[in-house]
Amino acid sequence: QVQLVESGGGLVQAGGSLRLSCAASGVTFSNYAMGWFRQAPGEEREFVAAVSGSGDRTTYPDSVKGRFTISRDNAKNTVYLQMNSLKPEDTAVYYCAADYRPTIPSGVRMVAEAYDYWGQGTHVSVSS
Repeated sequence: QVQLVESGGGLVQAGGSLRLSCAASGVTFSNYAMGWFRQAPGEEREFVAAVSGSGDRTTYPDSVKGRFTISRDNAKNTVYLQMNSLKPEDTAVYYCAADYRPTIPSGVRMVAEAYDYWGQGTHVSVSS
């Protein structure tokens, strides 16, 4: 059974930092590209970052580029999202997701529909 469990959310002041973690179980972790998405109240789910199964490729939208960094540790079956210079508009529930891509180890995708498994989410709140 595939499980993704996020942790590390919380309340932080604008300009602060948080590091989210997502631990995966029930999968051959390196066969999956991993992504982070977020959803604010009343908004659609938004892509935040993705890293390839091999870890050699990442992608970000302009809204977080230069502030957020995604990384993964395949030995620990864990993906991370380091968030710096946080802004109130970063407030949302953050979800990690797994995209099965065993034959494309350097592939990353930004659309939620491509992802096969999702965690329950962790809440991030940034105060001004």
